[in-house]
Amino acid sequence: MDWSDFIAECIPAPATVSVEAYQGSGAYGPVYAASVDVTPCVVEQTRRLVRVQTQDAAGAEQVSSTTVYAPPGTTCPPGSRVTWAGRTSLVLARSDLAAHGLPLPEHVELNLE
Repeated sequence: MDWSDFIAECIPAPATVSVEAYQGSGAYGPVYAASVDVTPCVVEQTRRLVRVQTQDAAGAEQVSSTTVYAPPGTTCPPGSRVTWAGRTSLVLARSDLAAHGLPLPEHVELNLE
């Protein structure tokens, strides 16, 4: 089962998020790529403790209030900005989840502030 099949069968109202991929630091602060809409996504507003993946955080832990499940291949490194429903958050951690031969969809998990 791929991501599109999973969404079509199991998620009645998938979300669309806007992603500004983090590209590094510039003279005036963080530099982001142009905004790209990513769909179909699942947005789950659940609090959980995650280990921050940015280089300057040195393994710090922070509470994530939102998790976004996105299609495989989504470009969204830690530090990127994600906007949905008028709210913008930074990506604390990103995971690429593989199916490993199981009947599960491969996808990207983004833990947001």
